[in-house]
Amino acid sequence: MRETASILHADLDAFYASVEQRDFPWLRGRPVIVGGGVVLACSYEAKARGVRTAMGGRTARQLCPEAIVLPPRMSAYSEASKAVFAVFRDTTPWVEGLSIDEAFLDVGGLYKIAGPPEGIARRLRERIRRELGLPITVGVARTKFLAKVASQVAKPDGLLVVPPDRELAFLHPLPVSLLWGVGNVTEAKLHERGIRTVGQVARLGEAALVSLLGVGAGRHLNALAHNRDPRPVDTGRRRGSMGAQRALGSRPRSRAELEAILAGLVDRITGRMRAANRPGRTVTLRLRFPDFTRATRSRSLPRATTTTQTILDTARDLLTEALPLIAERGGLTLIGVSVGNLGRNGHMQLELPFERQDQNSLDSALDAVRKRFGSQAVTRGALVGKDPGLVMPMLPD
Repeated sequence: MRETASILHADLDAFYASVEQRDFPWLRGRPVIVGGGVVLACSYEAKARGVRTAMGGRTARQLCPEAIVLPPRMSAYSEASKAVFAVFRDTTPWVEGLSIDEAFLDVGGLYKIAGPPEGIARRLRERIRRELGLPITVGVARTKFLAKVASQVAKPDGLLVVPPDRELAFLHPLPVSLLWGVGNVTEAKLHERGIRTVGQVARLGEAALVSLLGVGAGRHLNALAHNRDPRPVDTGRRRGSMGAQRALGSRPRSRAELEAILAGLVDRITGRMRAANRPGRTVTLRLRFPDFTRATRSRSLPRATTTTQTILDTARDLLTEALPLIAERGGLTLIGVSVGNLGRNGHMQLELPFERQDQNSLDSALDAVRKRFGSQAVTRGALVGKDPGLVMPMLPD
């Protein structure tokens, strides 16, 4: 690993809500919620009242009756993201986007022309605030993992540099939930053993972690607990999966409704996959329940594909498997699907000998119509007259 803290993790604060407060000055200093049925984003004034992302709109309004609830403006958020990334790339050529509102930047080679990383980070924050009117938090450290942790600790609208000689002193008192890969299930397992801080994870040792969590997770968490993360900032990193999701609100949904929503999501994903010429093999269904717990179901196909019907059939099978769990948990508040194990560009025609030619031709024809006349020019009969849901802005595929 590098000797100096020169990796930046830059993360825009409450991004959607901040764009709204920037564009409409009367919202500044007031609690703002973006999204009605489900909270897509909220300002820090709303967060102070207990509102959080993915919360049901009714619950959010009960916690913060004075909040201003706004419909999302996805095109505005997409344009703001493009402007922010232009500033990132003007700062350094080594930028790895993680989502539309966060990225890693490597400034290790800029010392002679731009000064130390802390000064670069400070000027980056000032420039984004001055030119774009948006607050951003930056963490600076030797590793990507620790830079991201630093930005989480520094929020909102902060800057935190972790010197190499203070890394473990900073990291070890923090809660285990800040380790990458620690979700609700893993956190519960660690808490059952009385392990609540990163330092306790480090002291437990790799063998005990492997015994408790399995080989992959145990080794991974042991390395992070000692800040061992040699991954470079990868400017050429391709998306490992493509997905889409839909917030459902709190009302019950029938199986037919869920299957129709799933069909719309798969249409979006496979269109993107074909446009990028990247077939995929692993279909994953993602579910969130009213108590905010989550579940996933996955299945791998024999060969990579971009064919809509093949991926949709697999997603529907996964939904069928999950129906008893959905009933047990009292319904769904979010459903998502993704396709992983994506292939490289230019190999699609070699990986689809088992697909029916008529289905591939139909997909290609629909793609051409939608490209010319818009994404809603052709839709499934089950979705006619229904809200297609929000198309979330994202990094290019």
